[in-house]
This record gives sequence, C-alpha cells and structure tokens, in this order.
Amino acid sequence: MTLSTTTSAPITPLKPTHQRVAQHLVDGLTTQEITTRTGLSPHTVRQYVRDIRVSVHCPPRCKPHVLVHRLLATEQVAQPKTDRSTPEINAEKQLLLTAVAELSSPRDIALAAKIAPADLRSALNELLDETGAADVTQLVVLAHAWHLLGTKPTGTVESGAAK
Repeated sequence: MTLSTTTSAPITPLKPTHQRVAQHLVDGLTTQEITTRTGLSPHTVRQYVRDIRVSVHCPPRCKPHVLVHRLLATEQVAQPKTDRSTPEINAEKQLLLTAVAELSSPRDIALAAKIAPADLRSALNELLDETGAADVTQLVVLAHAWHLLGTKPTGTVESGAAK
C-alpha cells in the first residue's frame, strides 16, 4: 500500500493592510467594528476578509474561528498573549478544541471530537465555561496563547522529503 504525500500550496504572506484587518479579526472584531476602527468601507473590509481567506487557504464559507486559527497557525498575525493561566484540559476536550479550531460544520466537529452531534452544544458550552472564553473565536485565540493548538493546521501535509 502506497501512502500519498500531497503538498499544500504555500501560504501567501498578507499585505500590511490585510494583516491589520486580520489582526482585528483575531481580536474578535466584527466587520462593522473593523470599519469603524480603520476607516475602511464595509465593502473593502469584506473584500479584504475574502482575500485573507484565499491567502491562508481557508474555504469561503468557513466560520470566523477557523479563519482565526489559520491566521494564527500560519503566523500571519501576532501570536496572542494572555495573563489567564492555562486550564487543565483532558484528552477529550483537547480533541474537541482541535476540531472546533479546524472545522466549521457542527456535524464535522462532533465526528472529529468523537462525540454525538446532539451532545456537541453542551460539550462546547462546558469547554467555554472551563476556559472562560466568551465565544468560540476567543476560545481559539486563548488556546493559541496557551500553546494548546499547534502552529500548523493539521490539514497541511508536508511532502515525504520534508518530513
């Protein structure tokens, strides 16, 4: 049996204006809040977000927390810092955390986390409570600050020569 070794396309470095918008996304700002802070039009902010998604190979319909994870994992924005202490997270919750960071569909998240789809909401709420995160995007940012998520998305596969 031969294992296929595919190489992901290289990440395109963000232009400075895109990087500023990306940093605002990591900071949890909405399109309207980014518009207010930067003076850019809502149309321009939405276009920049589309450009950012393409640059980090994030599907067009991926959730904001997945985009934020890709930005942090590919080091396109400054790594977050927090004064909150790292919570104790068991293997099951780590699996859920990784699934949430990398997947958008609730069904896919539940399958990857090895929990019943009907139990996803309660498991996610419990994880949010334990970490003190207000929402899933903040959870992903905090997880990066705590070094609970790696610097490369697991969807990135290196060629056999690079391994």
